[in-house]
Amino acid sequence: MDDARTRTLILVAGMLLLLGAATVAVRILKRQHNSAINPAILETFRLRVHAWWILFSTLGAALLLGQGVTIVLFGLIAFWALREFITLTPTRPGDHNTLFWVFFVFTPLQFFLVGLEEYPLYSIVIPVYAFLFIPARIAFAGDHKRFLERTAKIQSGLLICVYCLSYAPALLTLGSLERPINTTGLLLFFILMVQLSDVLQYAWAQIPSRHVIVPTISPGRTWEGLLGGSISVALLGGVFWWATPFAFWLAALMSLVIALMGFAGGLTMSAIKRDRGVKDYGTLVEGHGGVLDRIDSICFAAPVFFHLTRWLLPYL
Repeated sequence: MDDARTRTLILVAGMLLLLGAATVAVRILKRQHNSAINPAILETFRLRVHAWWILFSTLGAALLLGQGVTIVLFGLIAFWALREFITLTPTRPGDHNTLFWVFFVFTPLQFFLVGLEEYPLYSIVIPVYAFLFIPARIAFAGDHKRFLERTAKIQSGLLICVYCLSYAPALLTLGSLERPINTTGLLLFFILMVQLSDVLQYAWAQIPSRHVIVPTISPGRTWEGLLGGSISVALLGGVFWWATPFAFWLAALMSLVIALMGFAGGLTMSAIKRDRGVKDYGTLVEGHGGVLDRIDSICFAAPVFFHLTRWLLPYL
């Protein structure tokens, strides 16, 4: 068994052990009725662990079946997330033809190009051609009411849910660059750091001295959570450096970037939900909203992590 595959299996085993330990810990604490832990916090953590089991088991199965299956999986997730985003506000008949192109042409095209490893194309198809096509197609429909609002909503959804998310499976294509790398381990490392940053920022936000960053948008996000969670994730990233092509200090720094971008993603998507007057984007994940509620951090962190990695690889 080659070294890269061994490292990937070790990382997967480690993730399963962490999830198993978390599941056991939650069950033990729930049985202790005199526990000092707030039951609401414990239930939130239980639901997060449940969502992680679904996420990592699905991703693990896709990775075992190959790169193509993994890219298709992310494409389906992007399609569903975009659906949740678009349904936040009613659409007008003049948008329907445009939405057909967005869902059934540009979304699959983006992931198809990722699968072909056509970086020069998938890096510009949506932010250039799709963004020009969307307002022009809506204008052809002849409906000018709330034109800018409708156009911006569709463009934002396509950018965040499809374009940004596509850079997560695009990590699997980086092995054909300057040097061979364990791209499967790199993707798992990225997903693990994003999820750890979410839970650690939440955990640190529970300490008594709470300084809320933006109370009108997300009362649960505090400076203590951001700083404590980000630093913790950076340290853990250094521990898992062996799953990446980075030195330990660079893996820690990249994990810090992931944590900060993930926080920005969660805050931004919370602002959109507040603007639309909803709590969650959907109800697909029991007790934890929709798909987009679970991948908002990934959407914001993926393109930054991808491009930093792509830029750094020739120098490693």
